Amino acid sequence: MPMITVRYVTPEPRPELPEQVATLATRLAADHLGKRPEVTAVVVELAAPGSWFVAGQNPTQLGLSAFWLTITITAGTNVKAETAAFVRAAFDSMLELLGPVREESYVLVQAVDGDAYGYGGRTQSARWADAHLG
Repeated sequence: MPMITVRYVTPEPRPELPEQVATLATRLAADHLGKRPEVTAVVVELAAPGSWFVAGQNPTQLGLSAFWLTITITAGTNVKAETAAFVRAAFDSMLELLGPVREESYVLVQAVDGDAYGYGGRTQSARWADAHLG
């Protein structure tokens, strides 16, 4: 039940991108982290071109895109190799989708305690207990 937030900026407006980014993020979470698409939520936010800076420079003025992708998952549900594969695939896939991006585009996998994270009013730990302890 990951929550994914993607913020991005591009040199030219592309109205089709939010849906494409959401679809991509959901697929990456399923393919690399084993997350169920039916409980994956994605928020896609287009940043104002004049509000994103890397090393004091606006990437869009250089003809580049940039992004920040954060996925929040329950701690202990993935191993380091899966997380590393997700980070690599997310960067490469966003590069393919957005076109040239600043290398300083980031992917963050937040693994949080199951007692502090949930949906539908139930923590992940409670869901696990219900499924495994009857």
